[in-house]
Amino acid sequence: QPCPTEIVASSRPPPCAPPAAAMSHRKFEAPRHGNLGFLPRKRTKHHRGRIRSFPRDDAAKAPHLTAFIGFKAGMTHVTRDVERPGSKVHKKEIVEAVTVLETPPMVVVGVVGYKETPTGLRSVTTVWAQHLTDDCKRRFYKSWYASKRKAFTKYAKKYAESPQEIEHEVEKIKSLCQVVRVIAHSQVRLLKLRQKKAHVMEIQVNGGSVAEKVDFARSLFEQQVEVDSVFSQNEMLDVCGVTRGRGQEGVVTRYGVTRLPRKTHRGLRKVACIGAWHPARVSFTVARSGQHGYHHRTEVNKKVYRVGKKGAENDAATERDLTDKNITPMGGFPHYGVITEDWLMLKGCVAGPKKRPLTLRKSLLAHTKRSSLEEVSLNFIDTSSKFGHGRFQTAAEKARFMGPRKRDNAEDA
Repeated sequence: QPCPTEIVASSRPPPCAPPAAAMSHRKFEAPRHGNLGFLPRKRTKHHRGRIRSFPRDDAAKAPHLTAFIGFKAGMTHVTRDVERPGSKVHKKEIVEAVTVLETPPMVVVGVVGYKETPTGLRSVTTVWAQHLTDDCKRRFYKSWYASKRKAFTKYAKKYAESPQEIEHEVEKIKSLCQVVRVIAHSQVRLLKLRQKKAHVMEIQVNGGSVAEKVDFARSLFEQQVEVDSVFSQNEMLDVCGVTRGRGQEGVVTRYGVTRLPRKTHRGLRKVACIGAWHPARVSFTVARSGQHGYHHRTEVNKKVYRVGKKGAENDAATERDLTDKNITPMGGFPHYGVITEDWLMLKGCVAGPKKRPLTLRKSLLAHTKRSSLEEVSLNFIDTSSKFGHGRFQTAAEKARFMGPRKRDNAEDA
């Protein structure tokens, strides 16, 4: 039998074991880097935002359009008083960033009818307007210069020679279809962006019966549709667009993985282990270098702060700031220029660089949050120069501060 001292010694912990509180290590688990919902991360095929879902139809409302095309001009900032009881910023003035989109009127040139089937929507027929502009026809040609420009010449003769065929197709839409969409194109030529080819898209008509939708669509044929007939102030909308392209990037920039220690051999902006020996291939979930940016994205719930009209004076003035100024900042928007058409002001930022076409869609949701239903009243809209540190809101304010200059004296002489 062992002696009592041996029993006591065997029950003691070994002298080399550290106390439990002294142990420390990195976490065994952590959220992955990069969202797998956006795979594959490659350049999109759609330069203009594409609508994959339109809002749910409500037959109780009057027929109306549900989307529009705008062009990103630039950003500025505004100040406003918050009306949000219970919030810490209630009744306080805040500064918010806003984006200005130029939205020239769109032209409706056709109507499409869709039939609901067990496998989805199927187009039944299309009715086009009698006259299509050259801007629209350019979209149907690879090379407008080298073409004979004969698109829709035979179709246009139907209106004069056999109008009953057009009416037959219209009646077919009314009798067989459940979804009606108009074909509309932008007027990009009005923006002086060195582009003449229009952007053509389908816009769903919601509200009313199918016959009322078709009659509403035909009433818009060859007519200009302005943005204030689709969206209004304080409305929430969704923006479908393509992000700014950044080319080939590594895993740290592209996925946000952690850099390796400083003394790592052969570089540290890498993924240390790209997988086990078996399976003998690299999983699609592992962060790899590749294309970054120029991806199609849809951003929801952007609030409309103001709707501007073409030719309106003092469209950047507010109740508290009565300065005679327009929405274009001094010197124009960088890399864009001067706004000459209708425009929208949205809260926050939107995808893409300047001049990029964006598709604006009515929201899919019924909004109930107080921030969504809040009535926005702007106190101040900044129109100082966006090149450098803007100091003056208008040219007249700058002239008053600077006084007479040599250039002014030379012009007077």
